[in-house]
Amino acid sequence: MHPDIHLRLHHTRAAELHRAAPLQQRRPRLRTQLGWALVELGLRLVSSSGPSRLGPGHAARRPCPSVS
Repeated sequence: MHPDIHLRLHHTRAAELHRAAPLQQRRPRLRTQLGWALVELGLRLVSSSGPSRLGPGHAARRPCPSVS
């Protein structure tokens, strides 16, 4: 018996299921559209902040509030 027969059976069954499934709409799902919109927004925020962003060195130089 071939050691990878289970993969062959899986691919055959998956092909049968794909043929039997109804065609989905070509429009992306709302969740996908929202996810990509959030990725685009995040990239725009990161790229627009430029050199004015404070690096980790600036945060370390802040004075600590004294505890009374």
